[in-house]
Amino acid sequence: MTDVAVAAPNAAAADAGERVAQAGGNAVDAAVAAVLVTMVNEVGLVSLSSGGFVTVQPPGDGTPYTVDGWMDMPGRGRKFTPGAGTWDIHTEYGGGVDITIGPGSVAVHGSVAALGVAHRREGALPWSEVVAPALEVARGGFRLGTASRYYLHHVHESIFGWDPVSRVAVHDANGQVSADLVSVPHLADSLEEIAAHGPSALHTGDLGRLIARDVTQRGGLLGLDDLVAYQPLTRPSLRADAAGWRLSTTPAPSVGGVCVAAMLRLLDGRPKGGWAPEDVALMVQVQRAVLGYRLEHLDHSPDLEQASRELLALAGSSGLTVAESGSTAHVSAADSDGRACAVTVSSGYFSGMIAEGTGIWLNNTLGEQELNAQGLHAARPGTRLQSNMAPTVARHESGTVLAIGSPGASRISTAIVTALAGFVGGMSLQDAIEQPRVHLHRAGRPDEEVQHETTLSMYFGGVGAALAGPDGHLLAAADPRREGAVRTVRRT
Repeated sequence: MTDVAVAAPNAAAADAGERVAQAGGNAVDAAVAAVLVTMVNEVGLVSLSSGGFVTVQPPGDGTPYTVDGWMDMPGRGRKFTPGAGTWDIHTEYGGGVDITIGPGSVAVHGSVAALGVAHRREGALPWSEVVAPALEVARGGFRLGTASRYYLHHVHESIFGWDPVSRVAVHDANGQVSADLVSVPHLADSLEEIAAHGPSALHTGDLGRLIARDVTQRGGLLGLDDLVAYQPLTRPSLRADAAGWRLSTTPAPSVGGVCVAAMLRLLDGRPKGGWAPEDVALMVQVQRAVLGYRLEHLDHSPDLEQASRELLALAGSSGLTVAESGSTAHVSAADSDGRACAVTVSSGYFSGMIAEGTGIWLNNTLGEQELNAQGLHAARPGTRLQSNMAPTVARHESGTVLAIGSPGASRISTAIVTALAGFVGGMSLQDAIEQPRVHLHRAGRPDEEVQHETTLSMYFGGVGAALAGPDGHLLAAADPRREGAVRTVRRT
């Protein structure tokens, strides 16, 4: 019998993790079920048309791995004009950001495929049972959470108002963001397809065909060939060590994981017992070094794996001195078998369109300008795009396992490092998550800004963590910056 702890972005997602754990599921089952619910009810943050990473610590001496379900550049076998099917908007969300939306901003999704890989490798329950809670939420309708409402307040017209089906779904009769139950036509039907046929329904099945047809008819790049060719990739996780913990996070093409690992190396065991002012000052210097290197090298590198290795080598030597997404959702789960699972997923800022006949809001990852330093539509079709995500697992020398991660676009790595460094330095898991954060915005640029969190704000992320010890100790912690929820299930 397996005990499970889960931290999720909202109560319905946490309930899904609890439900599958009570039915005999393990940490991976719980995490997958919870993430699928977020793809229904975290509107504006994530949808079934998303990309993501699943990092898993298997039981025992199993080697940690990351399933890369991030997005590909579409356009296989097609001629297209760069910029076609897109337009730009500006929003004050996140301190002000320019976003490219429209059918031409839709990339090749992969997160559900990655969840399927992790479930096949580690899951204990049938796939249909893991999908069932999300299906029920879609069928019954849901209310928008605080994070969704906050984002939609800024973009309900500019992004979610141009597509007629999308407009009706998120607006009330007065044209304001709906406070009533949100019900999206055909979304439950789509989840029934996914439950019955697996993740392939979104790639080679009817759902994939509906999505591709609607995008291409509206002038976008994503075609059926792109969806059929997509493959999630399983890679060894990137490793870092700290205070008896072996940490494992996302490798390239996620730049988030290497930034987390490099920052932890440069912090060199600080803080101890809590964040003193000099530790916070060091954190700013560490961010300047790592995020400045990212701006100069990682964001423009044709070989992210090599550039990542060089960053880690510099962080472990004197070569890097500390002088220094859009919307996302994260779920963490750990179980008494010694298994941990961290999942971060995103649909970017959303393209604004719901694919006809599916109820699925489509992503705008091609239009996340901060992740496409080479320019809109510049990548070769089939290329994996860049990501800030860094879902992380860890095993302590005592046998305790931890899963941790955060949403927050460019603040993902700084949020995770603040929480992780505080926890391994002696703070309780909850206190480490609630610690006020500092983030170096536009690191290395002339307009660089040190942002200190004075009151807890969702802008600085939403860390969720779950821990399980060999002695049966279970703990889950959620970030008060968002409507996080935790559940623990004891079946022994």
